Amino acid sequence: MAEKTPHQNVSFASGEQSAHGYLAIPESGRGPGVIVVQEWWGLTDHIRDVADRLAAEGFVALAPDLFGGWITHDGDEAAEMMSKLPEATGARLLAGAVDYLLGREEVTSQRVGAIGFCMGGGFVLNLAAQQGERISAAVPFYGVGQGVPEDYSSVRAAVQGHYANFDDFYPVQQAKAQEQQIREQSGAEVQFFYYDAAHAFHNDENPAGNYNAELAAQAWGRAVSFLREHAN
Repeated sequence: MAEKTPHQNVSFASGEQSAHGYLAIPESGRGPGVIVVQEWWGLTDHIRDVADRLAAEGFVALAPDLFGGWITHDGDEAAEMMSKLPEATGARLLAGAVDYLLGREEVTSQRVGAIGFCMGGGFVLNLAAQQGERISAAVPFYGVGQGVPEDYSSVRAAVQGHYANFDDFYPVQQAKAQEQQIREQSGAEVQFFYYDAAHAFHNDENPAGNYNAELAAQAWGRAVSFLREHAN
């Protein structure tokens, strides 16, 4: 039986405060760094599993806890939790996560990749705009409006988006407009994929039951290859 991927709960500096997260390290002990940004449900077992899966692919993955330990499976409560997270606070926490990850001896890359889901998809783009050259690749999955930057001119990361054609939370027309804006303002490599699925089709624990195993596997394969291609 294969040994489980080493993982641990960690704390790191975020401005003048301390933040927390979940760190997964590959069996090799070293690899390029990737930030995993949570959905509005909090730092759930699903997000921890995403970090573990990235570690199994050879990445050192850090999932910061943006809600300070709060986790829910109720949509109304999740929406309230998201609304109480100021974008500036989320951005500061993620900036601290980048500093922490790049400071780990296990991280072999000079920059980090970033992948996020739902609320985290918006914050992934925010992080790429905020951190510029320090982010090698940004991969938003069906990012809602929360955290999305108004301007992408400071984005230097390659961007690969995964969006749903039947998304009630972030209509596909908005996703396509966002794609065009990123192309025009960033000058970076941009790939967007659109799937015949509903919101959160990648989350096999989603309470709404929108998980689509086939499309989730397709999107995941593309995301991992993209992160690996741009890891440096």
